[in-house]
Amino acid sequence: MRVASLKRPAASRDRLLVALSVLLVLLVLFMEHLAPVFRTLFPELNNPVYRRESFLQLTLDHLLLVLVSSLISVSVGVGAGLFVTRRSGREFEPMVSALAAIGQTFPPAAVLAIVVPLAGFGFVPTIVALTLYGLLPVVQNTIAGLGTVPPTTLEAARGIGMTQSQILRRVELPMAMRVIIAGVRVSVIINIGTATIGATVGAQSLGTPIIAGLVGNNIAYVIQGAVLVGLLAIVSDLLFERLERRFTFGE
Repeated sequence: MRVASLKRPAASRDRLLVALSVLLVLLVLFMEHLAPVFRTLFPELNNPVYRRESFLQLTLDHLLLVLVSSLISVSVGVGAGLFVTRRSGREFEPMVSALAAIGQTFPPAAVLAIVVPLAGFGFVPTIVALTLYGLLPVVQNTIAGLGTVPPTTLEAARGIGMTQSQILRRVELPMAMRVIIAGVRVSVIINIGTATIGATVGAQSLGTPIIAGLVGNNIAYVIQGAVLVGLLAIVSDLLFERLERRFTFGE
């Protein structure tokens, strides 16, 4: 009964996900058709819609930055979390947590300032900054998720003859997966917003029209880029929420 009552608002969030996804796709594909609207809102602007690159290409570039950096953050973060929750790696947990926290202590702009002289402009320094910035929630939630597995469950698994790798695959990871996914969710959403700063060092993304608008005093460009980034973050968040519900309710 309680699960059914929880699923009712979940259904409304699913409808919201569909509606916002459709809106995002329409804006990405047909933003230029809104030129009359922006011209009415900002009559002083000669070019009310950003046209140097298509919004489809900018969105794909933005998603590529987020995908690559998130894959690295998740791989390193989950791996580090697994290592420090094993008997051989427990003594390294404070060090690993501190190193992951350093990545968020430094602002992405500071990381870019350090990496650009070494790696040049564009894709690489942006990936480094996003990877470091998205690492902490993955590490923390992997450690927290694995820590929620009851010791009695682990003892029962050993009692039926499971090996350590079998316990990890069949018991620990499935039970911790919801918490781990929550950490990945936070990391990805952070990267979606932070990826815009890559435009300052030549990495194309939805931050490109935002930076162009700020430099050229064109508020319409800023709004167009910001709205798409915001919608992308909300849609991604709702998708991760849907994934978390699958592990919570077994949908």
